[in-house]
Amino acid sequence: MAVPDSRRAHPGLTIVIPVHNEEANIIPLLVEIRQYLDGKYDYEVIVVDDHSTDNTELLLRKSVDEYPVLRIIRLMRRGGQSGAVLQGVRAAGYPLIVTLDGDGQNDPADIDALVACYRQTSSRTPRCLIIGNRYRRRDSMWKKFSSKIANSVRGSILRDKTPDSGCGIKAFPRDFFLEFPAFDHMHRFLPALACQRGGTVVSLDVHHRPRKSGASHYGSLDRLMEGIIDLLGVVWLGYRRIDNEAVK
Repeated sequence: MAVPDSRRAHPGLTIVIPVHNEEANIIPLLVEIRQYLDGKYDYEVIVVDDHSTDNTELLLRKSVDEYPVLRIIRLMRRGGQSGAVLQGVRAAGYPLIVTLDGDGQNDPADIDALVACYRQTSSRTPRCLIIGNRYRRRDSMWKKFSSKIANSVRGSILRDKTPDSGCGIKAFPRDFFLEFPAFDHMHRFLPALACQRGGTVVSLDVHHRPRKSGASHYGSLDRLMEGIIDLLGVVWLGYRRIDNEAVK
């Protein structure tokens, strides 16, 4: 919904939400987003359905009239979270992007703090990424342990100075994101990709909530080898980056 200028406290933004089989979570998330953003922002919500096989798409289609800010992108085949985020960012109508996971574990109430941090940081350096830090994670012990190990390994090799690179809630300028090389699982390495391009990365403590319904679509052991390959690939990208500028 477009907010009249007299009520608009901040410029507009695009919320990008990748989803796969989140029929029980996506509509409550839209309700929360409307609760926290209406009257504050001129905004749109792009939900990218990564070829769900449950009723996610049906529920979204039925909600379009109730949520005029909602735009739906349905992918023809499942491509993963990074591909879904990329499609949403490409389709965005505003220059500021905020991403949220579709499982409801990210809290839309954190968007205000994220955007405020982005505004402050971008006033000094427009090429920036604000990423959440789930300082009190509401996941299983095994998931928290494996994530801690993965973040430690990534941080020691890539030196992106980010305690929680896998957090789904982020804010960044659309144009900066579209400079990044597109590859599967790139969403796990956005801080490193931003640093490689001279960007500023800020981690901001955010809330994290337990998953109320459904199951996580991301395992730990099954993606170990892929994670190692991805990590080596990002290291290679850093060494082979072209950063020459044209003479004006």
